[in-house]
Amino acid sequence: MAKTVTRFAPSPTGHLHIGGARTALFAWLLAKNKGGEFVLRIEDTDRQRSEQEYTDAILDSMKWLGMDWVGEPIYQSERFDIYNGYIDQLLAEGKAYWCECTPEEVDAMREKAMQEKRKPKYDGSCREKKLGPGENRVVRFKAPLDGRTSFTDMIKGPISVENAEMDDMILRRSDGSPTYNLAVVVDDHTMGVTDVLRGDDHVNNTPRQILLYQALGWDVPNFGHVPMILGPDKKKLSKRHGALSVMEYEKMGYLPEAVVNYLVRLGWSHGDQEIFSREELFSYFNTDSLGNSPSVFDTKKLDWVNSEYIKAKAPADLVAGLRTFLPEGTEAEDAYLEKIIPLLQPRATNYQEMADMCDFFLMDAQTLSYDMEAVAKVFTPDALEIIKELTARIDADEEYSHDSLEAVCKGFLEEKGLKFKAIGQPVRLALCGKTQSPGGLYELMLVLGKAETIARMNRAVTLA
Repeated sequence: MAKTVTRFAPSPTGHLHIGGARTALFAWLLAKNKGGEFVLRIEDTDRQRSEQEYTDAILDSMKWLGMDWVGEPIYQSERFDIYNGYIDQLLAEGKAYWCECTPEEVDAMREKAMQEKRKPKYDGSCREKKLGPGENRVVRFKAPLDGRTSFTDMIKGPISVENAEMDDMILRRSDGSPTYNLAVVVDDHTMGVTDVLRGDDHVNNTPRQILLYQALGWDVPNFGHVPMILGPDKKKLSKRHGALSVMEYEKMGYLPEAVVNYLVRLGWSHGDQEIFSREELFSYFNTDSLGNSPSVFDTKKLDWVNSEYIKAKAPADLVAGLRTFLPEGTEAEDAYLEKIIPLLQPRATNYQEMADMCDFFLMDAQTLSYDMEAVAKVFTPDALEIIKELTARIDADEEYSHDSLEAVCKGFLEEKGLKFKAIGQPVRLALCGKTQSPGGLYELMLVLGKAETIARMNRAVTLA
């Protein structure tokens, strides 16, 4: 049985967006599931729009998502001689021919066909003229005039097209460059590709490409066409829906494994399971479970998936990611951040939210900023007296553990005949500079440390 080889073939005319990333992930996972290989091809034949900047961005995006490929990327721009060699072979075998019809003449043919209620296509005027090379001439494929071209799509099922519906497509343009369909067939064959997963905007190209495989005497790979991703309004995905480049999600603080998990679930399922390890994806993924309907991109669902990954991570594994979102020049040590993170994990959706929530941890008692409206409301004379007395008792707590702090505070409340709310908001405001913050009071005190806790509570009573 032949080794499974899949591929991803982006054009470097822009950044890698989530639709292309999902297609790449499906192809990558199929190869992993089959114990095969995943190869990468850069389709950079559009010399005017292709830029190295975009190639680099595509490669960076794939690396960030954790997709590995076999060997070096193949660049179409370096393979023109190979393509033209196969075009010459088709010419020599009478399976292609030179055409001198101008674009205007071809447009007129199509217009006439439409008026006569026929398929608008090139009418084969030069098919039997036996022309040779010449200025402004192109090479066309001599497609079969009757019969059908059929294949079983891995996602859509059986597809069949009347050959009469397809015209004699151009293989080589008048400037000598090969066309997309010819280059793709040659590349996929020479790269050993056995399974082609791509967007369903390529469905119409597939019968044409199958004819080229047959004309060249090559085995036809398996084809599967992935439905598009729609926005919540069921229209084409746009930037306002989340159709951003992959690396924008990194900048927004998403974890790459969460983005992978979410994208794979857009159109693929394994029972009711939502969260998958990478190993589970390798094991479970198959094209039989790919849906045939467009998927709807839901930012809230992505946020939920990302939050689940954040919760499941060991705090130490989140330190490096969090640090990239902290203010420039932040000098907090890794060990300190590792103590802060467990307080953030239950509430954070992404790294940016984590960074926003932990701002007060990164200041000292003298530089901590306070919500002065909250100060005016919460720091009543009674509250300030409570903070003063409680500060003295905490300062006297030599153990300074979660249990000892809880005992100190409960003992104080019982002695004064007070409920917890009497200290909850005032102490939180004293420690954090605001009335809303992650973590319980004892957790906050432990992370800040005894000296900083006492310093903040002492400063708080000077604010009113």
